[in-house]
Amino acid sequence: MHRYLVYVLALVLLPVSLALALHWPAWYWGVGLFGAMSLLGTWDMLQRRSTLRRNYPVLAHFRYGLESIGPEIRQYFVQSDLDDVPFSRQQRQLVYQRARNVMDVVPFGTLRSAYAVDYEWINHSLAPAHAADHDFRVVIGAGCARPYSASVFNISAMSFGSLSANAIRALNKGAKLGGFYHDTGEGSISPYHREHGGDLVWEIGSGYFGCRDEQGGFSEERFVANANHDQVKMIEVKLSQGAKPGHGGVLPAAKVSAEISVTRGVPMGVDCVSPAQHSAFSTPVGLLQFVARLRELSGGKPTGFKLAIGHPWEWFGIAKAMHETGLLPDFIVVDGAEGGTGASPAEFIDHVGVPMNEALILVHNTLVGLNLRERIRIGAAGKVTSAFDIARTIALGADWCNAGRGFMFALGCIQSLSCHNDKCPTGIATQDPSRWKHLEPEDKAHRVASFHDNTLRALRDLLGAAGLQHPSELGPEHILRRVSPTEIRSMATLYRYLAPGELLDRVPEHAVFREYWADARSDSFGPPPRIAALRGTKLC
Repeated sequence: MHRYLVYVLALVLLPVSLALALHWPAWYWGVGLFGAMSLLGTWDMLQRRSTLRRNYPVLAHFRYGLESIGPEIRQYFVQSDLDDVPFSRQQRQLVYQRARNVMDVVPFGTLRSAYAVDYEWINHSLAPAHAADHDFRVVIGAGCARPYSASVFNISAMSFGSLSANAIRALNKGAKLGGFYHDTGEGSISPYHREHGGDLVWEIGSGYFGCRDEQGGFSEERFVANANHDQVKMIEVKLSQGAKPGHGGVLPAAKVSAEISVTRGVPMGVDCVSPAQHSAFSTPVGLLQFVARLRELSGGKPTGFKLAIGHPWEWFGIAKAMHETGLLPDFIVVDGAEGGTGASPAEFIDHVGVPMNEALILVHNTLVGLNLRERIRIGAAGKVTSAFDIARTIALGADWCNAGRGFMFALGCIQSLSCHNDKCPTGIATQDPSRWKHLEPEDKAHRVASFHDNTLRALRDLLGAAGLQHPSELGPEHILRRVSPTEIRSMATLYRYLAPGELLDRVPEHAVFREYWADARSDSFGPPPRIAALRGTKLC
């Protein structure tokens, strides 16, 4: 009977409180309290949807209340400073400090164990260097009519719709102030992207938002109208994203506001569907022809694609298509499976896609092996928040880094894990005007710019300590990792790196290339026949 104790006490104390209130009016608080508990308990007993509430009337709601604040309890009182789930308190604090231009030094030594497996570092030099400028850049599309000089650190794809109007305003003005680019995400170019004139990379997903016809296919005419705007510096075709690769999306009709309708070029009152795959092409060669056509229609702006690596033969098919046709993207952005600024199905966020390190190395290796690496730039994204993150990513094979959640922290994100329910407490990942209107774009824009600036200053100092002048000098030999309590390996020896042109002569002694390179096809994303045949072995 202890399960009903609180409910029974409320029923007993209600008439007692009422009697006392007749003599002492202050007791009306008891009438209100015990009356509400009695009504709640009675409803719990009568309803049939929740067994827990029927077995524990009133008491069950205390559990629900504690459960609802469980993430906050763990974040503030249980988790250590280094628990990166998904980002550690130390990572968040570093972004906050740099965004606010406050001291970011660490007292009394590192919190990390230098003898723990997976501990990483960059070796320093006894002949340190000092670059005069920390505004490190990389030229993308050198052979294009309108090449772009990009910062080595930029804002990753986050759409208007997933982020609020004021968050987009602040990010874009921050990009303008800091001289780096702002990826639009597949939700197209909103009015809020245009207000401050920050450099844009226009991401085009399978929904062709901003360049779609009435049937949802690609429209050249509408593409040209947006692509030729001076603010758009590059065009990026999104094949897949790290958060939910191979998964489309639906924005319910009720959420398709007038603003989103105009921005995406979709009708109001109808579900806004982002298919799992593109309709403008269906083969690796078709992808490259589409990229070449977009470059031409945009007036010669650098054009490339973003992907999260999945089946190796699909990426190898794209690489073979490049080699066979001579049609090259100007850049490739590799999105790691650890990425994701919004909501994704649990199985996808936890168990689908290749993490950034291995995906980046595979793409870099393939281009090196085909003698194409010098002609194609590589960007990478996957939990980048610090100068060391940038350095190790570039050392592994990237030319530049993008970050989504890092810049969200600069806006004031507190990792409340409310991106999916429109109740973001900081007004960033919500379309609720009662929340996002309290986010001040002017102040947050300066924080975005400061985070970028201070991170690149730290990168300059890190490079200088290693005796280097520019991130392009970084290689896998510069990053060390402890692989056991008694063994240390550099990334150059931990991973197998191909020699220039190696794929042109033979299949290298590399497990993935040895297994899938020979069977990959430039005319199909489909599995090799021997892989397809394995599927039939599971049939009864």
